[in-house]
Amino acid sequence: MDTPDVGIPEALARRMSMPEQHAYLRERLGRRRVLAGAAAAASGAVLLGDGATGPALAAPRPAAAAVRVDGALVAPFGRHLAFGADPRTQMRISWQVPFAVRRPFVRVGLKPWELSHRIEAEVRALHTPALSKKLPAVEQLYLHAALDGLRPGTTYYYGVGHDGFDPASAERLGTLGTFRTAPATPAPFVFTAFGDQGVGYDALGNDQVILGQDPAFHLHAGDLCYADDTGHGKETDTYDARVWDQFLAQTETVAKSVPWMVTTGNHDMEAWYSPNGYGGQSARWTLPDNGPDPREAPGVYSFVYGNVGVVALDANDVSYEIPANRGCTDGKQTAWLDRRLKELRARADVEFLVVFFHHCAYSTSRHASDGGVRDAWVPLFDRHQVDLVINGHNHVYERTDALKGGEAGKPVPVGTSTDPTRDGIVYVTAGGAGKDLYGFGPGVPDSHEGRVRDRDAVTTFHWTRSREPSPETVGWSRVRYTGFSFLAVEVTKGRMKVAALAADGRRIDSFEVRRGSY
Repeated sequence: MDTPDVGIPEALARRMSMPEQHAYLRERLGRRRVLAGAAAAASGAVLLGDGATGPALAAPRPAAAAVRVDGALVAPFGRHLAFGADPRTQMRISWQVPFAVRRPFVRVGLKPWELSHRIEAEVRALHTPALSKKLPAVEQLYLHAALDGLRPGTTYYYGVGHDGFDPASAERLGTLGTFRTAPATPAPFVFTAFGDQGVGYDALGNDQVILGQDPAFHLHAGDLCYADDTGHGKETDTYDARVWDQFLAQTETVAKSVPWMVTTGNHDMEAWYSPNGYGGQSARWTLPDNGPDPREAPGVYSFVYGNVGVVALDANDVSYEIPANRGCTDGKQTAWLDRRLKELRARADVEFLVVFFHHCAYSTSRHASDGGVRDAWVPLFDRHQVDLVINGHNHVYERTDALKGGEAGKPVPVGTSTDPTRDGIVYVTAGGAGKDLYGFGPGVPDSHEGRVRDRDAVTTFHWTRSREPSPETVGWSRVRYTGFSFLAVEVTKGRMKVAALAADGRRIDSFEVRRGSY
């Protein structure tokens, strides 16, 4: 069977945006599919647009890859950056195309008119089966390029392309992006963080406010787009893979220039792709591969930027509340965490340790606190004097006092400072990225900068191993805000200035983390 030759009339294509081109071509193709040859299927390989093969991340259904479309009419979209294990010299560029293209690549250089360096891209094809009569099978193609040997502290220009779409050509220069590598030696910088984003105006608005902070990188604490709207990590979940197309197009406004460092939430366990549901994440993202096992837990890794060591964890592995993936690394993640925190704390160039993951260690909102996180990891955070822990899961902003072993070591009102070597660790729930907001318990008011309403005691609960909520009354809930928000952290020598900003840029919380004599 000949593959269909499908395209958009040139005059029409010039007036259409990338999403409009995508929708137009999808509609014209309808359900026509061209199956790969028996040899590719038997080998478990994915047929790429140029006839090459690569390892399959899901069932080998390379239908989209077998459709031939004029490359000049296929616009890349959804660009997102991520550091390699060394942010000074490594950057990973990822993007998406709606149909197979020949010889995808990245051009990179120090000036927009000097992009002679060309790096071949890897194609990862992802097939989602038809999950209901209303949800057809979906074929998605993700492309990834690894840039190594970069200069520290340097701004690079780059463009993504393929045969027929060269970003270095005069008509494509508007598609170029930039990124900056980490400096060779520590210098002041800002990073941002949130969790629980989804797709919509509020999520996009938060992205734009983040871009105004000029962050060196962004931490996303899981529950990225909510293609899986149920979040139980089971094949009975409600799931629509096409939401990822919208999310990556939305996020591109920031992630094309700001490394978007993600980890795994419960809504990111997509059970249709692999035994642990992480095949989709592995297809869409290229993250540092220095965790315990990137195949089992792709959202577990670490990197050092300036004087800060950052550790990303997958709390699905230890969660008592949502047990679908509990024990998925057979203890390897927790053992790695202990080793990695020890290694980072021993480095002379690392002053601060920041850990981020999805499920809350300490929160009083709807999901409350996960006892599995407390049991497995809080003792390690205390032992290695972690400076800041960032979570999502609860769609609010909430910040604790400094805690030691779950008990308040020191109150940390808005605008004050704390020393982790003496006082304990501050835990932040930054789950107001854009998804529908939660609230706090009856009679528990918001309390934040400009509207402080301290409470000595808040009634809440934590999840137990038997998946039962255990009531508790706590005094550590210092700041609470039921609005869209994110963290902006300014780092200098000996000091981290942590601020929480509302979606309109208004500050709702601030405190400083200082170590030792600073």
